[in-house]
Amino acid sequence: MLSKPFITAFLALATAEIAKCSPLENRGDSMRPSRRWIPSVDKIRGVNLGSHFIVEPWMAYDEWNGMGCGSANDEWQCVKALGQDAADAAFKKHWDSWTTKDDISQIKSLGLNTVRVPVGFWLKEDLVDDGEYYPRGGLEYLDRLVGWCADAGIYVIMDLHGGPGVQTPNQQFTGHGVSYPGFYTQENYERANKFLEWMAERIHTNNSYRTVGTLQVMNEPVHASDYGSLAADMIANFYPSAWNRIRSREDQLGVSPSDRLHIQMMDKSWGSGDPSSHLPDTTSALYDDHRYYKWDGSVTTTKDGYLAAACRDDRGGGDVVVGEWSLAVADAVQSSDAFQVERAGADQVAWYRQYWAAQAQAFERSGGWVFWTWKCNWIGGFDDWRWCYKSAVAAGVIPGDAASAASLSPC
Repeated sequence: MLSKPFITAFLALATAEIAKCSPLENRGDSMRPSRRWIPSVDKIRGVNLGSHFIVEPWMAYDEWNGMGCGSANDEWQCVKALGQDAADAAFKKHWDSWTTKDDISQIKSLGLNTVRVPVGFWLKEDLVDDGEYYPRGGLEYLDRLVGWCADAGIYVIMDLHGGPGVQTPNQQFTGHGVSYPGFYTQENYERANKFLEWMAERIHTNNSYRTVGTLQVMNEPVHASDYGSLAADMIANFYPSAWNRIRSREDQLGVSPSDRLHIQMMDKSWGSGDPSSHLPDTTSALYDDHRYYKWDGSVTTTKDGYLAAACRDDRGGGDVVVGEWSLAVADAVQSSDAFQVERAGADQVAWYRQYWAAQAQAFERSGGWVFWTWKCNWIGGFDDWRWCYKSAVAAGVIPGDAASAASLSPC
């Protein structure tokens, strides 16, 4: 264990054992930090690497076309249309270039300390059933990516973003847009659990994964208001089984308590239910909150309304990380003179900077934040930096120091 004291403000859930953990220093590949390591600052400040391992065409239009996927809605449709071998070649080219080592260096230089890596269960290729269509060969690129993060001293949240059978209907982020979510069966829970225990073992035994400290068991499952029985079944059965399988694999590997992974589920604010209600334990549990004012009908869709909503927001305690958010505003106003960004002038840039700062400051009252997303290509025919951290920095909207929200916030 390293000698510097761990800064405990990140997690209100911290026990005395957690508080003894230490920030990572870049001391070479032989160094084995605690899995509970959190960067040497008080809050998570990060970006999602969206569309790297699960391409979402709505935010990667040119990339998708360049891969030959054209009008395909999702990865499943693209693989089926191209054929497996041609699709594998196209996706390998994408994985090789979408997020580069220079991107990771730039992320670090902007004061960001965390990346969230959305992946599909199909990275473990023996879990893919006959008649399912997913790209093959992504694992070596994941190994490389997390190795770059480790070398840069960047914390990694490994996020199971696309589940077997599809956890949410009609969403590109699942890899297969279907009208009914088929994840909520014992068979698919078992496939997800096999993925999670496999990934947990890889994290603990592959040195490239040495700064992967959180494993998220499922991104954005169904809401209880839409699929009550499915959400309840997940809370009662999948969450505790996922927890137990990860912890059992860590026990089999002889992982010490201080080296165990944080296990993350969607926060109860997501609307699937209380994720902790059936867990056997909540030590090192984290909760993921996705906060998009764009889709919150209670927010007044004016500049003052958005800032007021952000300034008064309270997302919970230090065990809650806002794992997705953006600068987007409601569809009805996003192209108006007040909010359009395609020809943004100084007034728009200044206001969106305030909007960024107000949100970041609010989310830092909890465990911190991870912006959606790092890179886009294009959205709606142009570089809509409301979703793209890298482009927003280039546009002068997001500052070069991710820790500066408090000094820029209008709250």
